[in-house]
Amino acid sequence: MPGVGRRPYCPIMTATTVSAPVEGIFAQRYRALTVGMVALIVLVAFEALAVATAMPVVGRELDGLALYALAFSGALAAGMIATVLGGRWADLRGPVAPLWAGVGAFVAGLLIAGLAPTMDVFILGRFVQGFGGGIFQVSLYVLVSRVYPAAMHPKVFSVFAGAWVVPSMVGPAITGVVTEQVGWRWVFLGVPLLVAPAALLLWRGLSSAPMDDHSEVSERSPILRRLGWAVLAAVGAALMQYGGAARGSGLVLLVAGLLVLAVTLPRLLPPGTLRAARGLPSVITLRGIAAGTVFGGEVFLPLMLTEERGLSTTQAGMVLTGGALAWSLGSWVVGRKRYDRVMVLRTGPALIAVGLVLMALTVFPAVPVALAFIGEAVLGFGIGIVYPTLSVLVLELSRPGEEGENSASMGIGESVFTVVTVAVVGAIVAAFGAVGHVYLVCFALTALLAGTGVLVAGRFRS
Repeated sequence: MPGVGRRPYCPIMTATTVSAPVEGIFAQRYRALTVGMVALIVLVAFEALAVATAMPVVGRELDGLALYALAFSGALAAGMIATVLGGRWADLRGPVAPLWAGVGAFVAGLLIAGLAPTMDVFILGRFVQGFGGGIFQVSLYVLVSRVYPAAMHPKVFSVFAGAWVVPSMVGPAITGVVTEQVGWRWVFLGVPLLVAPAALLLWRGLSSAPMDDHSEVSERSPILRRLGWAVLAAVGAALMQYGGAARGSGLVLLVAGLLVLAVTLPRLLPPGTLRAARGLPSVITLRGIAAGTVFGGEVFLPLMLTEERGLSTTQAGMVLTGGALAWSLGSWVVGRKRYDRVMVLRTGPALIAVGLVLMALTVFPAVPVALAFIGEAVLGFGIGIVYPTLSVLVLELSRPGEEGENSASMGIGESVFTVVTVAVVGAIVAAFGAVGHVYLVCFALTALLAGTGVLVAGRFRS
């Protein structure tokens, strides 16, 4: 991709710039936009968590358990493709049009899924929903860069991270009640009713908020070519996802998916990302490492706690809820004031690694289960301080007109690193069984990967 390999654009922060008072993101001219964006993120987060809870019922009622995994992998694939399209669209035409297109597609996907007469139509709805979410989320990054001053970006991304907390706490419970009392379809049909007031706030905020117009857009790779590579990358990710859960042919699918990703990712990510080259590539690498290790470590934690330590499903879920709260706390901490970024980015992966080790120790019966709660909280705080910091850096290291494509690269890297990590640990469990020593191996691998993030942390400086 021409232009990505050049010395990154990085504004010089003078002493005056750093010490100048920063206007609040809920100040009058930003309030409606901030609240509207956060409200929509809450709804996207709720739906992402609700689907996992409702899917067993959906699969049984639509006689589609054989296509169960497609409901997730289809949305993931669509999101990866849409991220590429939305990022470039936002760079070229501004973030408003793709933002509304994403919201519209997200709502349309919910309606299709909620009204689906068959599992095939339901999967189509999930694909449309994932496509809309992908465009919407990458457009938000460009919108933040165009509307909010750079000094406000840490606070904005801190609030974005916090928007996932309430859905993490109450989403599965609400979904369970709705599914049991009025039917699973209202898990999907009810959300569009809530999108309307959130969209109204967003519309009001967009009409009143100041927005920079970046008329100069750097030359980058043609969008159709990038979309083609994104489609292939989505196929590779899906192959790895299936391979991680399959027996017998799982290894073949894993290798095939990995080969496809090895070919496609260099065409979608800034040069040097896979080797954590200095500047923007290392930021995208670290984002992928952080996401992959957290979700790769958490994927079997509830299963381990219920099968090995005898916790109920509710108790195991409370462990993850504690992690979500700690994630929000970490984001709030780094959003309050400016910290040394190298220190933050080294501390975050180190905390993730420590949290994974603490969770792994609860495999042993002699270790109190409370250590899993502590480990999840440490891990959550670590990812909480890393996530918004990396989001800010992506915008700072982007030239005007490149924010969308670079944000898209970060989203793709995050998705792929997560899929690969989850697929590998899933394959290990599928091959050797869900038993204590196998869990230890999986936690050890993810903790080791998190440790590499400490080494990558300082490389964002050219």
